[in-house]
Amino acid sequence: MRPGRHFDWRTGRIDLTHGSGGRATTELVTELFVAAFAPGVRPELNDGTCLPASPGRLVMATDSHVISPLFFPGGDIGSLAVHGTINDLAMMGATPRFLSVAFILEEGLLLADLRGIVESMARAARCAGVSIVTGDTKVVERGKGDGVFVTTAGIGFLADGVDISGNRARAGDRVLVSGSLGDHGAAILASREGLKFETTLISDSAPLNGLVADMIKAVPDIHCLRDATRGGLAAVLNELAHQSGVGIRVDEREIPVKAQVKAACELLGLDPLYLANEGKLVAVCRAEAAEALLDAMRGHPLGADSRIIGEVFADDHCFVEMDTVLGGRRAVDWLAGDPLPRIC
Repeated sequence: MRPGRHFDWRTGRIDLTHGSGGRATTELVTELFVAAFAPGVRPELNDGTCLPASPGRLVMATDSHVISPLFFPGGDIGSLAVHGTINDLAMMGATPRFLSVAFILEEGLLLADLRGIVESMARAARCAGVSIVTGDTKVVERGKGDGVFVTTAGIGFLADGVDISGNRARAGDRVLVSGSLGDHGAAILASREGLKFETTLISDSAPLNGLVADMIKAVPDIHCLRDATRGGLAAVLNELAHQSGVGIRVDEREIPVKAQVKAACELLGLDPLYLANEGKLVAVCRAEAAEALLDAMRGHPLGADSRIIGEVFADDHCFVEMDTVLGGRRAVDWLAGDPLPRIC
């Protein structure tokens, strides 16, 4: 992006005039946001946008992002905001098309940091084939915003015949994950606390719409999809169990966790089942379709390490349990408390 004429992008900072609605606001919008999100397009600068119709059903999702630190190994709050909303749409089976974005900026935020976040969002959207089409900006006084908060809303289109929902898990179904768990949560914690490991912990933040498209093509009747964000795998399994009125049993030996994530968890007394992910999904499908779905997932770069980790069983109590590597069985309950705040 060509640096704007009116800004010191190296040492300049956000001030209250950037949210006043006057000249400074318009210059910020046109020279930063429009230049990044719609390069080469003459902006209309209306309060909304007109979108083209598309066949199928309309799907909409919204999300807010308040992560600390703003920049971390493998991403930043900008790319995370794009990926998170795209993934929410994809978990419905929809094809994401359009995003809106709203920024709450704190007085004193470095313009260089804001530009880095905005350019990262633009790259993430382009790579996922999604357009950022409208937005809003507000500025709050120093000490009231913690740098920047980002709220995104997304619109996608769902093809007729696709019916993916958290209440469709049935006894006998198989449960799959698309790869190693806890990468994002461990990377954020290590970055925040200044922890050093022999191998760098990197967030798995990524858009899952391409992976989901391949999965639906191979197995159109996927029952459930969910990205394992806050609360990790444990939260997703409990959500699906309660939504569907079933029990879920998983095998600890089949749950992929990288050695460096395990090491970080052991050091800090955390369980990787509860760590957030921003580029992994959980899928539930009929037992006879599980191998075909697994093959499709492993055929995509974001699903290369996919595994079948468990099965659904009839249980009115909606228990989630795990067969451990030691040969026993333990409950996998909801997360109690919040050991890792501000991660997405």
